[in-house]
Amino acid sequence: MGLLSKLTKAGVAKQVADEARKPENQRRIKSAIASFTNKNKDRRGGTGRV
Repeated sequence: MGLLSKLTKAGVAKQVADEARKPENQRRIKSAIASFTNKNKDRRGGTGRV
């Protein structure tokens, strides 16, 4: 049972890695990371006063 679970996890990881290599998916990943970091920069601290 454990071997089957490990093989399944390895197969899913390989599929995710293969999809991440595609140029159109790289663009999506980069834009998602950029929007996430921009949201975090806005929330970083202080009272919001300038």
